[in-house]
Amino acid sequence: MIMAWGLSGLGLLILLLAGDALVKGAVNLSLRIGIPALIVSLTIVAFGTSAPELLISIKAVMDNVPGIALGNVVGSNTANILLVLGIPALLATMHTSECNTRKSFNHMIAASLLFIALAYRGVFDWIAAIILLVALAAMLSDAARDARAHRKADAVCTVKDEEDLEGVDPDMPGWRIGLFLVLGLVGLPLGASLLVDNATIIAKEFGVSDTVIGLTLVAVGTSLPELATTVVAALRRQADVALGNVIGSNMFNLLAIIGIASLVGPIDVDPAFLQFDLWVMLGASLLLIPFVYLGRNITRIWGIVLVALYVTYLFVVLAG
Repeated sequence: MIMAWGLSGLGLLILLLAGDALVKGAVNLSLRIGIPALIVSLTIVAFGTSAPELLISIKAVMDNVPGIALGNVVGSNTANILLVLGIPALLATMHTSECNTRKSFNHMIAASLLFIALAYRGVFDWIAAIILLVALAAMLSDAARDARAHRKADAVCTVKDEEDLEGVDPDMPGWRIGLFLVLGLVGLPLGASLLVDNATIIAKEFGVSDTVIGLTLVAVGTSLPELATTVVAALRRQADVALGNVIGSNMFNLLAIIGIASLVGPIDVDPAFLQFDLWVMLGASLLLIPFVYLGRNITRIWGIVLVALYVTYLFVVLAG
């Protein structure tokens, strides 16, 4: 058991490092060959930062433990709001009243409702995959139009866009770009394999389902990159980055990760998801309404409330 925990932790660490390496390599390669920064930010960076969750879900489907695949996404979305926004708020007030995230928030709620509706079919198969991926394409296209219009209105130059991208380094030599790509492409499947295989062992040892492991251990682990980004953004008073990071990550989790994983194989929906976890995920998402629509800041009091709700949720899941 000690080895299983250790290998799970090693797998998670490899996933996080490999995902970061893949983003750096892909971003710099794309800009080097002339792909616009806007397209890079909407596609390569977004998919790259979701790569750990994607690889875990695909591996779980291939290993016939669909509970980990679905639990990873649903649990990560809940953790992203309650934990990833709650912990930074304990350190510093997040001035979300200055942000305009209404449209992206509406997209996230729409994605959540679509996901829940498809879950009631009892399985995420190729039909659900196509629906989710079409919705993703529509939202990405809309975001691209908005970004172009905003850039033209503000006369923001391409160089500034490139400087804002995560992991960009204009002076990075070609060999280093290649090394980052290789490390990312090799590390991601290796880390996913270690984490899923050993998380399954832990689940059997403790007599809990793979769904519970997906909702807790795997979900919290794969939310660590978002947590790190949000903490830094909160300390720098960049609430728009923090809130946008969470909303964007949640949309990608629902539409891209399960959409792609469902093409690999069908993902059966545990009845527990329909009775409890999906509604907790939606309820957590709706908690953002005061910050998105009513101009409220996420203060330390709100941080305490959000973290307390997440701890309560974990207790209920583990006790069940």
